[in-house]
Amino acid sequence: MNAEIIAVGSELLLGQIENSNATFLSSELSKLGIDVYHHVVVGDNEARLEKTVETALERSDLLILTGGLGPTKDDITKEILAKVTGRELVYDENTEARLHAYFAGREKKMTENNLKQALIIQGSYVFPNDHGLACGMAVDVSGKKVILLPGPPTEMIPMFERYTGPFLQQELHTKDQIQSKVLRFFNIGESQLVHEIDDIIESQTNPTVAPLASGGEVTLRLTVKGTDASENELKLEELKQKIVSRVSPYFYGEGEAQLHGIVVDRLQELKLSIGAAESLTGGDFSSTLTEVAGSSSVFKGAIICYSNAVKEAQLSVPQEVLTKEGAVSKRCAELLALNVKKLLKTDVGISFTGVAGPDSLEGKSAGLVYIGIAVNDNVEVFKLQLAGSRKNIRERAAKHGFYYLLHELSKEKVDE
Repeated sequence: MNAEIIAVGSELLLGQIENSNATFLSSELSKLGIDVYHHVVVGDNEARLEKTVETALERSDLLILTGGLGPTKDDITKEILAKVTGRELVYDENTEARLHAYFAGREKKMTENNLKQALIIQGSYVFPNDHGLACGMAVDVSGKKVILLPGPPTEMIPMFERYTGPFLQQELHTKDQIQSKVLRFFNIGESQLVHEIDDIIESQTNPTVAPLASGGEVTLRLTVKGTDASENELKLEELKQKIVSRVSPYFYGEGEAQLHGIVVDRLQELKLSIGAAESLTGGDFSSTLTEVAGSSSVFKGAIICYSNAVKEAQLSVPQEVLTKEGAVSKRCAELLALNVKKLLKTDVGISFTGVAGPDSLEGKSAGLVYIGIAVNDNVEVFKLQLAGSRKNIRERAAKHGFYYLLHELSKEKVDE
C-alpha cells in the first residue's frame, strides 16, 4: 500500500504555520509498513483541492487529508471529497450529540454553522474527536481508502493514535509487526556516516537502515518487519552492534535519548556536580542542561562571563592572558573551566569562549570556539572551527560541549 498525505489550508502555503502533521503521519505510517510516496499542500480553493484529490486517487492507494473540517466557509474538505466521489453529506448522530453536549456544558449557545462539524460522507467510518469538535472519517473509494483528519495537531495526533492507526492496522490484515530502533550520533556528518556503513545500508533488506540529519546530529532508523517480536528485536540488536562497531566514537545513545539528558544521567551516576562559565554561548549550555528533570541534583550554577571584565574579576583570568593570548584562546578556556569549578565548589567545570560572528574578534575568525572541561584535577580544551550563522554557532558550540563532556565523563569510574 502506498500513501499520499494532503494538507489542506492556505495558512500552510503562506508559511503562517508549519506542516508538522505530515511529519507525524509519515513516521506513523512507516511503522505500519505503509510507504508514503507524496506530500501535498493545497490551499482553501475548491477547484485546486478537487484537482488534487482526483490526482491523488489516480496514483495512491491511501489518501490522508488533514484540515478543512471546521465550521467556517473555507473549511471545504468534506464537501470536495463528497463531490469527487458522488456521495451525499449526512449528519453523524454521535458527533452531533457531542456538539450539543459540549456547548451545553459550557452554557453557550451553539451557532448553526457548528453542526457542519458533524457532517460526514455517507457510508464512511467515523473517528471520534476526543480533543475537539470535528470528527474524522475513512471512506472507501473504488477499492482505495481516503481518510479525513482534523488539522490542529492537538486533535489530529490523538485521533490517529487512538482510532485511525488501529483502524489501518486492521485494514491491512497482516500479522507482521513493524519494529524500529533509532541510533544517535554526533560529531560526524551524514555523508561521512553513510560512507562508513555504505555496504551495510546497501545489503540490508530486512531490517532496513535510513539515515537522517537534524540539529547537528545524525540518526539512523533501523526498521524490521516480522511476526515474532523477540526475533525482530534480535535482528535489530545484531544490526545495531554491526553499525556501532564501525563508528563507535560518534555513537552516544538510542531511542529518544538526547545528549544533555545522557550527560545528566552520567553525572548522577558518578555523583559529580557541575558548574559552567559561558562567554560565547551566553547561557545556552545551562539553559539546555536545566531542561532535564532532576538536573538540580548535579548542576550548581553558571557565570555568564561575556565581558573581559567579568572574566577577570569574577573568574580570575589574569589580565595578561586576556591581553596577550586573548579571551578567545586555549589558555582562557582552560582557566575559565578550572576557576568556575573552584568558585562554585563543583567536581566538574565547563567553559565556552569563541567568536560567534558575523565579525572577527581579536583578529580571529567567526566560528573559532574553545571548550574547556575540568574534571577533578584534569582539564582538557577542545578547539572547533564552526560555520553558519551567529545563532547556529552558539547552539552547535553548546551541543559540542555536551558531547565532549560525555566523552570526558566516560573516563571516570563509578564509586562502588
